[in-house]
Amino acid sequence: MFLAIRDLWWARGRFLLMTAAIALITLLVVMLSGLTEGLGRQSTSAITSLRADQIAMERPASGEALSMSTSRITPAALLQARTQPGVRAADPIGITATRVSIDHMPVPATLFGVDPGAAVAPRGVSATSTVVSSDLASDHAVHVGDIVDVAGTKLRVARIVDDASFSHVPVVWVPRSLWRHTSGAAAGECSVLALRTTKGYDAAAFDSATGLVAKSKGDSLSAIGSYSAENGSLTLIRVLLIAISALVIGAFFTVWTVQREGDLAVLKAIGARTGYLLRDALGQALLTLLIGGGIGTAAALGLGLAARGNVPVVIDFATVAVPFGLMVAVGLVGAVAALRRVVTVDPMTALAGAR
Repeated sequence: MFLAIRDLWWARGRFLLMTAAIALITLLVVMLSGLTEGLGRQSTSAITSLRADQIAMERPASGEALSMSTSRITPAALLQARTQPGVRAADPIGITATRVSIDHMPVPATLFGVDPGAAVAPRGVSATSTVVSSDLASDHAVHVGDIVDVAGTKLRVARIVDDASFSHVPVVWVPRSLWRHTSGAAAGECSVLALRTTKGYDAAAFDSATGLVAKSKGDSLSAIGSYSAENGSLTLIRVLLIAISALVIGAFFTVWTVQREGDLAVLKAIGARTGYLLRDALGQALLTLLIGGGIGTAAALGLGLAARGNVPVVIDFATVAVPFGLMVAVGLVGAVAALRRVVTVDPMTALAGAR
């Protein structure tokens, strides 16, 4: 590593330029990872936080996609689902987008209609009380004990819960009878079923017997509005940024190695082994990546924490450390492209060219 550190110090202008480029790319990747996770939670947190193993929905017509919002499950299908092998519980949930009134002001919300006392229902939901998400509470100064008007029915706020958003709209939990009145659903109907299953559960048999489509909580998220398109677009941008970083780092170290060819030839001529030169080149790349990536990650962490109250960004191990590690790994892969010159450099040819 002596040669690598000496070379970085001697060409510190190029080293600082490359470090800045890596820092900026890392900043973009980490911030985009946090934003992707934050937007995803705003779309799906009300579903992922449910006490359920599977989410069952109405089977869509041919050519249509699964949708929790448009799904309607009949009382007969609900009864059939509850009697299937391996189904320990099937709790109905009604989902509809609407507006609730807070201090006579209409506020967009997603109603989640549940049966009070069911395992899937948050504690506090009753015929006279509701549970609201923390996003709605913070945006509209709602506190426990305040009144929320849902379709003319006044409900007292019993609790405020985190992780309760659906398709970027905060959730208000209400009794299923009130949800039916608001959505116009028939008696006994619901939108989805939250299934808790045992080892005897068979997804294919359940779907065939009930006429529904049941998916794990993770797989069911694609049935939430534009979640798949939104998440897919942001993920593609992240992948492209990482691919660009590999190309930039590989090109930089290739040029740097070409400029060092004379020094490498001298070292080979006096007996330096190829393995030593390879370790030195990889060490140089790793040091550059760690410094640049570390600066970018620290900047992203600070920006994320500062913007967390205004932007749906998530700052945790998965959105900070994982992108940083991935950037370092991909950068090393890009730097490997420069090692061909280290391996193939011929002392006599290089020294002759230097004259």
